Amino acid sequence: MAEIQAKLQELSDDYQKLQQGKPPNSQSRQKLQAQKTENEGVWKEFENLKDDENIYKLVGPVLLKQDKVEAEGTVKGRLEFIGKELERTEKQIKEVQEKIEKKKGEIIQIQAAAQQAGGVPAPVAAKG
Repeated sequence: MAEIQAKLQELSDDYQKLQQGKPPNSQSRQKLQAQKTENEGVWKEFENLKDDENIYKLVGPVLLKQDKVEAEGTVKGRLEFIGKELERTEKQIKEVQEKIEKKKGEIIQIQAAAQQAGGVPAPVAAKG
């Protein structure tokens, strides 16, 4: 019975560690989403500009004149990078969620097996 209790505690600890790993990924996703939205807004502004209009880039406390083609290339590159980072972050979040569900299933299986064996171990905190 002590083995089951030890295994449940180990699984519960793993489960809680996985749960704690979720917020940084979620925060990263939110930050990337905000950057994407901001850069999409800049891209839309480029569409409204005429070819001869001036574009300025803020560098520290100074506004520097920038070529439209260069500015568009920079924003397009940012959007591509942000898109790839969002995909990577989404993949990480999905992997962590799958691991959490797997641990949760293992905890449930061990608790059910212990109950069938006649010993009811103390419930382990498994939030899902």
